[in-house]
Amino acid sequence: MNLAYIPSPSTGVIDLGPIPLRGYAFCIIIGVFVAVWFGNKRWVARGGTAGTVADIAVWAVPFGLVGGRLYHVITDYQLYFKDGEDWVDAFKIWQGGLGIWGAIALGAVGAWIGCRRRGIPLPAWADALAPGIALAQACGRWGNWFNQELYGKATDVPWALKISEGPNRVAGTYHPTFLYESLWCVGVALLVVWADRRFKLGHGRAFALYVAAYCAGRAWIEYMRVDEAHHILGLRLNVWTALIVFVLAVAYIVISAKVRPGREEIVEPQAPGAPEAPEASDEPKGDEAVASDEAEAPEADAPKADGTAEAAKG
Repeated sequence: MNLAYIPSPSTGVIDLGPIPLRGYAFCIIIGVFVAVWFGNKRWVARGGTAGTVADIAVWAVPFGLVGGRLYHVITDYQLYFKDGEDWVDAFKIWQGGLGIWGAIALGAVGAWIGCRRRGIPLPAWADALAPGIALAQACGRWGNWFNQELYGKATDVPWALKISEGPNRVAGTYHPTFLYESLWCVGVALLVVWADRRFKLGHGRAFALYVAAYCAGRAWIEYMRVDEAHHILGLRLNVWTALIVFVLAVAYIVISAKVRPGREEIVEPQAPGAPEAPEASDEPKGDEAVASDEAEAPEADAPKADGTAEAAKG
């Protein structure tokens, strides 16, 4: 019998009158606000305008939610489309089920649209937001605690997570993988902030560092989980995904550093302090000046309408 453990909430929903407040959704919302707030501070420090991160997030967040849900439904289709399951549950996002890989991939599409509308380079925006995304994931993982899901193998360590009897779960104490990943994401955020200050990362390399560091942790945390998942060559699908994305992120950091060293000097042309285009001058220059002088030549030698020239004065 465990003398110490992390208790699970008896319910993941609190009813505020007719409005149900779901713990999973609440954690996601908090994560989004944290990411936008911290990303805005970093964007302004890079020379951008306050509010730009939020404006682009309006595009990125909905795309990310759709992408995260699509990834989950596609990779765990048996939960919704197997005999005896209700496919309508695929749309019940509040019950849990967001794949970070799909969220980042499709969220990047939304961010690209927002950046393109503002004339902002997507890599610079992603660099500013990278540690904020890691903190958002740290907050979002607590939604799994509310839903009593995605825990690890059975254990009796003092920090074990106590799970109650319920659908598709057996009562007992398990590794709190949600907590492991939450703490890991906080560490990833600190790593990216430190590396960005130390090495002046630019052109998407801070974001790539976040991706690589997160994948390194996700691989071993995913390996501990006991929830149902597809396996390839004995490894869970998400472990393979983490390994592949890790390699791609590291390759991007190395190649990008050689092709585009340094950091962007201007991240938002409209921001205060950014170089402005030279104002148009009312004074003609070059050939225009010559043409202008000719046009303003004295009318003394100009031919008259009857073909005669005006007599010179003198």
